[in-house]
Amino acid sequence: MEQWYLKKLYDETYQPTVRFAFQGTVNWMRALAISVEDEKFNENLKDFYKHVKIRKYNKKADLVVFENILMAIHNLHSIQAINDKVDNPYSVAMTQIVSWYYTVYYASSAMIGASAGTTHKTHAETAKVWNNKLVESNLILYPFNLSLDTLVEKDVEEKIENLRNSNNYILNDYPNNLEESKGALLSYLQGTAKYKKHHIEEDVKKSKDFKNLGVNNFRKKVARELRDRRLEKGIVNFLVQAFRYRGKAHYRDSVFLSYGDDRTDDLKQLNNDLEVVAKAFLKMASRYVQMRVKEKDWNIFLADLDNNLRFDFDTAFLNIK
Repeated sequence: MEQWYLKKLYDETYQPTVRFAFQGTVNWMRALAISVEDEKFNENLKDFYKHVKIRKYNKKADLVVFENILMAIHNLHSIQAINDKVDNPYSVAMTQIVSWYYTVYYASSAMIGASAGTTHKTHAETAKVWNNKLVESNLILYPFNLSLDTLVEKDVEEKIENLRNSNNYILNDYPNNLEESKGALLSYLQGTAKYKKHHIEEDVKKSKDFKNLGVNNFRKKVARELRDRRLEKGIVNFLVQAFRYRGKAHYRDSVFLSYGDDRTDDLKQLNNDLEVVAKAFLKMASRYVQMRVKEKDWNIFLADLDNNLRFDFDTAFLNIK
């Protein structure tokens, strides 16, 4: 049957090709899931934070940490409960992606609270501080540690090439193993850098300094230098990618999660992978938090959840020994 609605969208507005949009959404999460299901992830988690020291007791900051862990748990449980009870993955795909994002967001906020004792009002600020305090300090496990500290195109290409080390797999390839997953992850990292670069370029064009140059693009050296000074300060990390991922599903590209060709099996896999990745990220965040707050308080907190949560949730995986 002709897809009338999609044809209208293509006729009237720019839309990404549905096939590639769907592949990118499914394949990135599949690549992450393969990476965190690898035995090395769990083995490394046991030792990765063993040298992290408990910080000076900060009652208010610790309450923020516990609050954010609880919020992450709530969102993870939503993913789990829906996966257990809903047969048609199309009914809940957008909801699952949003819950996945907020599991990551609140878990990251807990890590920031445990590291710096601070809270941040915007998602962009949270991503920046998470980068400064945790990613750059080598306190994030692969694959969540993949990041770029510049958005200058030639520098991004060089960094991606070094990370690839002859790995040629891209996001359009459905990953089946760790090597293919790495290629897909690096492809999404580079794609997000291009996405952020475009937004910065559009912002630069609106600036007074750019208008004073009397140009319309970045062909002239002075315009490129103005742009690159902004791009040099840009970053892409897992939180930046996660925010983009949520936005693609929640706003611009939502059509491919509810309409068109039947890809039920792929979408079931996606919903399962969202759960796997969210759980792994929360597990990592909890391990770091566990090492930073008072040991007695962490154990009391988990016991309190076991007794007082109003939904069934096994907290045992958050207490790593």
